[in-house]
Amino acid sequence: MGKKKGPKPDDRSDNVERLREQVVNTIENLEEAHETLQMNLPEEQKEAIRAKNRRREQAIAAKREEIRDEYAFQQEQKE
Repeated sequence: MGKKKGPKPDDRSDNVERLREQVVNTIENLEEAHETLQMNLPEEQKEAIRAKNRRREQAIAAKREEIRDEYAFQQEQKE
């Protein structure tokens, strides 16, 4: 048997950038969905897109809060 591996060290150095990328991607998806809503689609499909957009908006807000928390954590580590 080989050596037992422990958990990987917690590397949070790129968390802020990774979270920002996720926000940008979600905003892009939101904008594309808004454009799709301009198309001639059945109302049921439009409502499904609107619901998904509401979830995207909530996810963006949550990710932005995570970014603030992570940035504060990183600033504390520098002190």
